[in-house]
Amino acid sequence: MNEFDERYSTVEDAIFDSFFLLLKEKEIDKITVSDVVKKAGIVRSTFYNHYENIPTLVNAAEEKTIEKIFNLMESFHPKDDRGICKSFFLAICNYTKENPFLGTLLDSTRGDAFFEKMLLMFDRYMRTVTDDEAYQIKDRKSATYYIASSIGSTIGVLHKWSTTGFDVPVDEIADILTQVFVTGILPGLSNRA
Repeated sequence: MNEFDERYSTVEDAIFDSFFLLLKEKEIDKITVSDVVKKAGIVRSTFYNHYENIPTLVNAAEEKTIEKIFNLMESFHPKDDRGICKSFFLAICNYTKENPFLGTLLDSTRGDAFFEKMLLMFDRYMRTVTDDEAYQIKDRKSATYYIASSIGSTIGVLHKWSTTGFDVPVDEIADILTQVFVTGILPGLSNRA
């Protein structure tokens, strides 16, 4: 990475960090370019060198959030091991709680477009998992439905949790998601079950 790339990345991080901080103070549709540049400590033209407007920043934040979730998913190799599953779900829960943008999306009308993007990503993930010979999947076609069920239930739990202000400890939510996955989803996926 050259010096220009590093500066570009640093400014972009400052813009994202400022945007995420502002989400703790304001509703997403109330955030302005002025708010972001003031919080980031940059000039307006610097913002416009990176983003056309707030909607393009929101789209970039969605993409970045989806990429982070996808990276978490790619590191998860489902096995009949409650510890591995819980570790994965703890990571997802912590990310959801710590990322105000994701919490906002789970609890907003903008969430529909975000969920559509996530479903496309999950579809890519399902194809990867079901095509991977390392997984001992008994029926690859049905596996996509089991995985879709897992994704749906995970998003549903995270949505409920975020709308109640994260009123249940992270560990308990991870336990719930682990229990559902280990007892309901995993047996449908694996030849080992």
